[in-house]
Amino acid sequence: MLSSVIAHITYQLEREALIVVFLSGEVYLYENVSEKIYKEFKASISKGNYLNRKIKKLFTAKKI
Repeated sequence: MLSSVIAHITYQLEREALIVVFLSGEVYLYENVSEKIYKEFKASISKGNYLNRKIKKLFTAKKI
């Protein structure tokens, strides 16, 4: 994945949990994220932009 801020994203379908690993090493968990949102995020050209525009506005993050 090419991103200037995000190292890796993982999705757990059964929990509807999105895990975002940043290049800084910080890891955040977003719960109740639909598979549709995850697929859009994964397919987006700018992961950071999508994260800020869609995910951070709709979901609460937990630092893990």
